[in-house]
Amino acid sequence: MKNKLIGLLGLAVALTACDVDNELGAIAPETTPTIALTEGSADFSKFVSIGASFASGFSDGALFVAGQENSYPNIMASKFAMAGGGDFAQPLMADNIGGMLFGGTQIQNPRYYFDGAGPAPLDATPTTEGTTVLSGPFNNMGVPGMKSLHLGVAGYGNLAGVPVGMANPYYARMASSGSASVLQDVLVQAPTFFSLSEIGGNDVLSFAISGGTGVDQTGNFDPTTYGGSDITDPNVFAAIFSGTVDALTAGGAKGVVANLPNITHLPYFTTVPHNPVPLDQGTADMLNSDAAFGAYNSGVQQAFGAAAFFGMISAEVAAAQIAQRTITFAAGADNALVIVDETLINLHEFSAAFPVIPQYRQATANDLIVLPAATFIGTTVGGDPTLINGVSVPLEDQWVLIPSEQASIATATASYNATIEGVAAAKGLAMVDLDGVMEQAANGGIAFDDFNMTTSLVFGGAVSLDGIHLTGRGYALMANKMLAAIDAAYGSNFSEATGGLAKAYDYPTHYSPTMQ
Repeated sequence: MKNKLIGLLGLAVALTACDVDNELGAIAPETTPTIALTEGSADFSKFVSIGASFASGFSDGALFVAGQENSYPNIMASKFAMAGGGDFAQPLMADNIGGMLFGGTQIQNPRYYFDGAGPAPLDATPTTEGTTVLSGPFNNMGVPGMKSLHLGVAGYGNLAGVPVGMANPYYARMASSGSASVLQDVLVQAPTFFSLSEIGGNDVLSFAISGGTGVDQTGNFDPTTYGGSDITDPNVFAAIFSGTVDALTAGGAKGVVANLPNITHLPYFTTVPHNPVPLDQGTADMLNSDAAFGAYNSGVQQAFGAAAFFGMISAEVAAAQIAQRTITFAAGADNALVIVDETLINLHEFSAAFPVIPQYRQATANDLIVLPAATFIGTTVGGDPTLINGVSVPLEDQWVLIPSEQASIATATASYNATIEGVAAAKGLAMVDLDGVMEQAANGGIAFDDFNMTTSLVFGGAVSLDGIHLTGRGYALMANKMLAAIDAAYGSNFSEATGGLAKAYDYPTHYSPTMQ
């Protein structure tokens, strides 16, 4: 044992006598390899974006500077700059309030903001004067409200036409002249690369947000006869879209196009339930009494029973009408709204002997209630407690998309998308399935960096407070989808290159009300 101790002591002395460096060397930081960007076969030196409100950066119900700066074309342009892309000029608004004046009169409202409970209009006055024409040309030719049939219309930006609805106020402040067309102002720039998105969106959206009060013009090939809320005939759309792409690619330009999302992916049409009415027992009994809908139900039964008896309609049709039109309420929180449905049979048209029976029924899960209806459903008319909007006072056609109207929208959208996808394939263009992106976001969510983006109003992250247009982060996601499609079509590498894609954290979902 003694020898072992002496040995250990000797080893200790020997170790302490050595000149030992006890300092640890610096640990080299982990480095991520830099991947250079390659543009492939595309030429981004002159990029022009053509579209409507999505392309412009419209968000929260308005166009404003921050939204425009976060538009997907501006995001794309910042990435194109890494691969020889040039400057990207936008027709910026005068403020972050949104809205517009025209000759001092307000014609467009300020943006919405989140007030802690939901979307609320910003209490501010716009400072953008629509009669002040900006000096272009502009690379971002996104024009809010533009339909496909407006693309080639000369004078669509004529200031004199704005007050009478013959011109677009957003295009009027950026048009090269009062006689120019949007397509003309694009082509004169000789773009080497273009994006073409949501062309056709307003051709169905105007009908949808009006609650279907417009006309489905399928079969009418004369767009000069269309109303502002009408659905554009698919053949008319196909001719315009094909002609537009032909003009854009005639000089060898390449581009990326996107198809159209179905309206059922947008919270403007899915947020308000069909059955949001809470009632106590007393109110339910009052509404079911002969003094209210009890008399209406009896009248429906008698009239349709008589019509079937006299052979004017079949017994099956009569029974279906009675079942559909019978209105009943119960104590609870999920009573269905009462709506006007103009497709219900009007027996007075069969014979003047039948009284005019209102075309009322209760909404079902197959009906879509548009978002603005949420502001007045359940309120009283003139303070009268018996006149309740959506209950004893039925919702008019403009607030509801019934199934037949939804079918018209879906059919037109599918036809437009078939045209877009067919033209893109024929021309070898990059193609983005925006409908698929929005469908995924509407059904569980779509991943963007550390976020799960959904279409839920306010908190979903993808769709802004107006329920239709995207948030800044939503537009960044759209830009990335376009860049990925460009990679696939033209051999670029935005998806892998360092800094080649937008990062979710860099783009907001809400804008502060103090940002004005």
